[in-house]
Amino acid sequence: MAHVVTSKCDGCKFTDCVEVCPVACFYELDNQLVIHPDECIDCTACVAECPVEAIYADSAVPDEYQSSTEFNATESKRLKEAGQAAITAKKEPLPTAEKRKAELGY
Repeated sequence: MAHVVTSKCDGCKFTDCVEVCPVACFYELDNQLVIHPDECIDCTACVAECPVEAIYADSAVPDEYQSSTEFNATESKRLKEAGQAAITAKKEPLPTAEKRKAELGY
């Protein structure tokens, strides 16, 4: 089992989660993060760190975000195969992050 970053992260890209990940399984897209399903050890450390509650266990992803499971798998594998390293240090969120966070009700 692995965890999934849902599209709630799109437009935010808060990276609090990557600092607590013991295995470096987060990869960075332009607008959000994704988790590599084969590298995630299901420790749950990242879940509580996300300010917009965008991370779920793959077995508990809400119906409205189900497409995020395949998206994480596809995109993280594509990025890794292209030679991109996992993100391991916190960065500034996107300029749209606070607005997106408010839109999501957090």
